[in-house]
Amino acid sequence: MSSAAAKKPRPKYLSLTALLFEIRLPASAWVSGMHRISGALLFFPFAAWLLFMLDTSLSSEQGFARVREYLHLPLVKAGLLLFIWSYCHHFCAGIRFLFIDLDKGVDLRTARLTSGLVLIAGLALTAFFGARLW
Repeated sequence: MSSAAAKKPRPKYLSLTALLFEIRLPASAWVSGMHRISGALLFFPFAAWLLFMLDTSLSSEQGFARVREYLHLPLVKAGLLLFIWSYCHHFCAGIRFLFIDLDKGVDLRTARLTSGLVLIAGLALTAFFGARLW
């Protein structure tokens, strides 16, 4: 028995740094992961934040004026830009996944193309709506 056969390589335990810097994920994996992240962002913090702003703005004229001033803060605009990206990416990726559920675009070439299109379309829509926001 040779020493190479007796020594098996130890398994590599994945960490966040390994996933981000060592392993190259395909674009479709990034789209899938960001689809989940954007869905979570749309549901958890942003839904409550937007409902709070809507409730405050509808309560009185002073509440409306407070929300209007609040929306001019740069940090709030950055949060709204993140919300816009979440919505645009989730929408575009959701359409892609609906087509995949119908067995359209499942082959490797088309899957790579559509995942790139989702990334580009999400960023382009974010830039369009973000320009209107600022």
